[in-house]
Amino acid sequence: MSKQALSLLKDVVSTLITVAVIVAIGIAVTGTWPFMVAVESGSMEPNLHRGDVVFLFSPDRVGITTYEEGVAKGYKSFGNYGDVIVYYPNGDKSRTPIIHRAIKWVERGEEIPGDGIAKHSGYITKGDHNAMIDQPYLSAPVKKSWIVGVAKFRIPYIGYFRLMFG
Repeated sequence: MSKQALSLLKDVVSTLITVAVIVAIGIAVTGTWPFMVAVESGSMEPNLHRGDVVFLFSPDRVGITTYEEGVAKGYKSFGNYGDVIVYYPNGDKSRTPIIHRAIKWVERGEEIPGDGIAKHSGYITKGDHNAMIDQPYLSAPVKKSWIVGVAKFRIPYIGYFRLMFG
């Protein structure tokens, strides 16, 4: 094997090891995968913008405070009451995850505004920029098992690069 090929192989292996270490540390710290997502739409404006990269943490590690609970506690995240969550609509992992605010928790059989009765327990969600809740349009009440993570901080606009190629 030539010196040039050996040098290239070393570079590739060291890069792969570096990426693996970063991913392992990210998962260990946040407890979820993926632990970073790029915001793809304007549904969370003015608090999150298209192209922002958001860091997620497992709900088991940080909990989820709904909008209703946030109002009562005075707790805000990303400029409004309650936590922002990322979830798979109806638990379907083949669909693009949604990043919206957890508004309230409903139990099975409770009334959902504009949607009738909850078929199962879960979170009612809404984009900050949207006029209506997600249920029934994007998802049924969001089960805990559908949640990828709770958004905790963001880096503005660096996700545009990912969105251009994704």
